[in-house]
This record gives sequence, structure tokens and C-alpha cells, in this order.
Amino acid sequence: MSVFSGNAHRALADEICKYLDTPGGRCRVTQFSDGETFTVIEENVRGVDTYVLQPTCAPVNDRVMELLIMVDALRRASAGSITAVMPYYGYARQDRKVAPRTPITAKLVAELLEAAGVDRVVAVDLHAGQIQGFFNIPFDHLFAMPALLEHHLKAHYSGAVIVSPDAGGVERARAYSKRLNGTLAIIDKRRERANESEVMNIIGEVEGKRCLIVDDILDTAGTMCNAARALKDAGAASVSASVTHGVLSGPAIGRINESCLEEVIVTNSIPLSEAAQACKNIKVVSIAPLLAEAIRRIHHSDSVSSLFV
Repeated sequence: MSVFSGNAHRALADEICKYLDTPGGRCRVTQFSDGETFTVIEENVRGVDTYVLQPTCAPVNDRVMELLIMVDALRRASAGSITAVMPYYGYARQDRKVAPRTPITAKLVAELLEAAGVDRVVAVDLHAGQIQGFFNIPFDHLFAMPALLEHHLKAHYSGAVIVSPDAGGVERARAYSKRLNGTLAIIDKRRERANESEVMNIIGEVEGKRCLIVDDILDTAGTMCNAARALKDAGAASVSASVTHGVLSGPAIGRINESCLEEVIVTNSIPLSEAAQACKNIKVVSIAPLLAEAIRRIHHSDSVSSLFV
């Protein structure tokens, strides 16, 4: 097999290759002066099982096109199979029509990947699990929970109150609560417009407790910081956050620095900006071993689901 990487997150690809004890696939992904993407696969891949690592993070459109063009190049080079490894699946938040005359871009991206020639997709903590149903090819949905739980146990979060920032994340919060022997709380909020939210009330007992808010995506950090403030106002002893994808766009870093969050734990599914790396409250947990093990098991036709039992 051979693991290739676009320009989105070469550091993660290097970690995965180190874990697998295999050299990274040689390819060159550049742009013409007009912005068009150009890719050259610089080794023979005829009959080879290939894996293309590319989180479709900012700049999202460039990363999506890089992935599609790399897949097309591998298909035309007669690769045995092509697996798109997408630690972060961009456009996942547009998974249904929320208003008339709006797109479902999560489905559009799925169709583009299939049309380009992808044989299998691997993603981590999808924003909506039903996105798997948008594909007519095998889809492996991985969870960052094992890597994050290892950090939480070392940081003595056992017995903490696990908080879901909205009703949609209750299943995720319950899973963490079960494994950390903690209790569960839910933030009831009302979203007035995109990227803005208003915290209404808290369901659960948090007074005097250590609270850990768990979510899949941390974008502008408005919801997270509002939830943290609501928990502190309700008497929580401390509040931290644990998220899989640290998008951290716009005013996110400033909000985190000014918030009452003790720490924000994110994975390296997305490369952090320099401002995020400089933020003392942000701690990064690597999911490279998880992705590498999944790739190894897929290549050897072993069980992937047993990673999360």
C-alpha cells in the first residue's frame, strides 16, 4: 500500500506513515499562476492500494479540489484501489435542507468523490452520521473518543459532569459519561442565526462539579463559550471543553482567551493556525495512531469496528 497526502495536513500524514513504518507516497501538488491545481504522482502505483489523506478544512474549496484531482491522477495511473482518508469532512454541516431553495452540499461532495473514482472513504466524527448514507461505496466512520478518553483519564476527568452543548449531541455526551463514570448535563439553546447561539437553561446538576463540554466541531466558539459561562453561572467548579475538529475560525481564539474555559482539548484532524498553537488553553491530542491502525486494518481486511468496542 501507499499513503499519499495533499497539502492540507502533511504533518499528520507523516505521523501516520511513521506509525505504519512505511514511506509516504511521492506526489507533487502545486498550483498554476491562475490558481488551478496540478498534481503529479511521482511513483508507480499500478495495482497498489492507495490512501489519500486530506482533511477538507480551510481553504475548503481548494482542499476539496486537491483531493478530487489527486484521486483522478491515481485512477488514471491504474491504482489498485483508492481510499480517501478525510479526518475532517468539509461541508458536513449542510446535510439537509434547512430552508427552501438551499443545497445539501454534504451529498454533493459525496457524489463528487464517487465520480472522481474513490473506492472507499474514511472519516472521523461526522457532524451527522447519516452522511454515510450519501455514499454508494464502503464508508468507515471512525471516532476520536479512544484518543480523547486517554487524555481525559490522565487529566483526572473521571467522575466529571459531561455536558452536551445542544440536544443533538446527547448521544456523544452519554458515551463519554459512561466511560468516564460521570453524570450527564444538557445545554438547552436557541440559535437565532448561523454561528450565533443563545443559551437558555441547563438540564442536569452541575453546581460544585467539574464540567467537560464535548462536541464534534469548534468553529467560532460562540456556542462553547456561552455554554461555559452558563455552567459557571450555575455554580460549576470548573469548565473545560473537548472537541474533535478544531476549526477555530473568525473570533474563536479571542473568545477562548476571554472565556472561563480552563482548557480546550482538540485533535489534530485539522492543522491549527499559529494563533491557535500560541493559545495556552488549547491542548492537542493526536489521532494519527487511530487513523494508521484503521488504514492497516482496511488493507489487511481486518475489523475496523473492533477499535471502538
